[in-house]
Amino acid sequence: MNIAGIIPARYGSTRFPGKPLELLGGKPIIEHVANQCRLAKRLSEVIVATEDPRIAEVATRFCRVEMTRDDHPSGSDRVAEVAKRCGYDAVVNVQGDEPMIEPGVIDRVAALLDDNEMSTAAVRITDAAERDNPNAVKVVVNAAGQALYFSRRTIPYLRDAADAPSPEPLAAFPFLKHLGIYGYRRETLLRLVSQPVSPLEQAEKLEQLRALENGIAIAVALVEHDSVGIDTPEDLQRVNELLAKKQ
Repeated sequence: MNIAGIIPARYGSTRFPGKPLELLGGKPIIEHVANQCRLAKRLSEVIVATEDPRIAEVATRFCRVEMTRDDHPSGSDRVAEVAKRCGYDAVVNVQGDEPMIEPGVIDRVAALLDDNEMSTAAVRITDAAERDNPNAVKVVVNAAGQALYFSRRTIPYLRDAADAPSPEPLAAFPFLKHLGIYGYRRETLLRLVSQPVSPLEQAEKLEQLRALENGIAIAVALVEHDSVGIDTPEDLQRVNELLAKKQ
């Protein structure tokens, strides 16, 4: 199966304009993401999908760039535009603000597309504060490793340990944090973005719920490596420090 790694990148972030071009360890954030994608064994090509010529000018130095419309409501829609005109069997949508994404995680998500329409990844939550943080999306899976539901709330609710002091609930159940990476077979992605925003998606502001509401099963790879996203200048400073330690 030919799989492309597509990195959606837009310039006009509300909290951090121009984020993809900000320097991290002397290189633009988007270049770090592309380099991690190139280390993945299951991707045939790495593509940056952007509406902005400033990002395109920089990204063409290290990978293929596809220009997209500037009115896409989500990264998945931007990826779908590229997938529609490119001849790949499947794509992996890698977030453009996660420069420390592990190539092995990308490969795990890509490998699940051999037998599934859609895939993603999750990691065990070990920090009690993260379990209750609405910005850390939680996922529960069934015995076959497919997502049952995603929520900003803490799921599942532990009735017998509801009043237990933190961090006891983490020992009582393997809570999972969803990582924002998605694999799609090409036809599945195009079908998904043709559907209207679903009620659960609108309620939780989680676009993956549109897939579940439309009967698309999502296979979940349980991985060991968490990913650190950059949403603000403060996050950039934190990741700079983490990168320095890693090197």
